[in-house]
Amino acid sequence: MRRWLRGLIFLDVFLFFFGLLVMASQWITLPASGRVLGRGAEAKKIALTFDDGPHPTYTTLLLDGLKERGVPATFFVTGEHASLHPDLILRMQAEGHLIGNHTYSHLQLRADNRQEFAGEIRRTNEILYDITGEETLYVRPPYGSWDRSLEKELNMFPVLWTIDPTDWSCLNADTVTMRVVKKAKEGSIILLHDYYKTSVEAALQIVDALRKEGYEFVTVDEILME
Repeated sequence: MRRWLRGLIFLDVFLFFFGLLVMASQWITLPASGRVLGRGAEAKKIALTFDDGPHPTYTTLLLDGLKERGVPATFFVTGEHASLHPDLILRMQAEGHLIGNHTYSHLQLRADNRQEFAGEIRRTNEILYDITGEETLYVRPPYGSWDRSLEKELNMFPVLWTIDPTDWSCLNADTVTMRVVKKAKEGSIILLHDYYKTSVEAALQIVDALRKEGYEFVTVDEILME
């Protein structure tokens, strides 16, 4: 009787621990975000994009914060600012960020300035090539004004956005963060500007908040190719 009881207890213990092992095998952890996802689950991709830079102070702070977090971003730079701060363009390139064109002087496309607009894009492409040795494939037209025929003429892809927290006018990091986090979803393209201190602060807060929700930050080309 005692042998039978001991055998039953051993069987119960064995089945208990076997069950735990089976359950554990169904889960994996994502160290970057601190979340636990089911086997085969993928992090939700999202892209941070920055316009108007580089700024000698705020872009440097932003790059420091992104590097610390291991997060890539996309920078749509003006040719004017790129030519003033080629060291920051080279740092973006070296640290795995995607560099795009935002015209030379932040010129908005209108019906009467198409050739001037295209000329600014070409000029900025030349500046970026001289700095990085690489062709620029992506352009963000200021204010979102674009002519589809320019895609073939310039051999470039326009990139707009899906979340605009109007950080340039708000100038409150917490408010900008809240606006972005509230609207974030898989495949979102977030528009910010690395020309304001509050925008840089918000960007890093956004990264920390959304990583906790299981998001993976990628350069915008990864979003566009899916």
